[in-house]
Amino acid sequence: MAQRYFIDSPPSHDQVTISDREAHHLLHVMRADVGQQVILFDGQGNEFTAEIQALKKSSVELLILDQQAVDRELPTQLTVVVALPKGDRQKWLVEKLVELGTSALVPLITQRGVAQPVPQALVRLQRTVVEASKQCGRNRLMQIQPPQTVDQCITQTADCDRRVFAHLQEDPAGRSVDQHCSGLPASGLVLAIGPEGGWTPQEAEQFLSAGWSAASLGSRVLRIETAALALVARCVLQDPWL
Repeated sequence: MAQRYFIDSPPSHDQVTISDREAHHLLHVMRADVGQQVILFDGQGNEFTAEIQALKKSSVELLILDQQAVDRELPTQLTVVVALPKGDRQKWLVEKLVELGTSALVPLITQRGVAQPVPQALVRLQRTVVEASKQCGRNRLMQIQPPQTVDQCITQTADCDRRVFAHLQEDPAGRSVDQHCSGLPASGLVLAIGPEGGWTPQEAEQFLSAGWSAASLGSRVLRIETAALALVARCVLQDPWL
């Protein structure tokens, strides 16, 4: 796949100028030359073949040669609601969720959560979304939505037909992942992963009372990012279109 660069809006004509991080990468990392062709994408599903016309000190001017709507998305909306882990593990989690095709990530505020989804951290994670999309070929950006409490999450997802939250195996309500995550429903899928300390009994009961399914990930206590990727991968990797 050709080098890919992000533009934050579709070009209004056949000339486009990129600056900031993307221009720095072209100018100082890739040592781009005039006449070189690259791929641009706008995060809204469009992909552009462009030729470098001029290299400036901190910007690059390009000519749009071709535009295509290239769809590399899952066939349904996949939302992951998760109590964010600490530090660099957040970035790793976001990167892999993008690669697997997740449509939206919702930071979850839980009683036992240890990492608060502060605005500065969410801005950094949005940049990770862009970088991961460049690498894996997605032309639509995974959305990082505002943080929600368990109550807000349940309310916001009430119209989704399949809602699953990860729970420990010893819980009698928990069944295997295979019983809940056999493919992607057309109506969308919401997966919720709690903190490493686990859901409180009250939180688990909230999900169950609202009609969510409890899916077991085994008897071992998994890190947040491991549990999230195990759930997502089980849903998407079995389908032939991926």
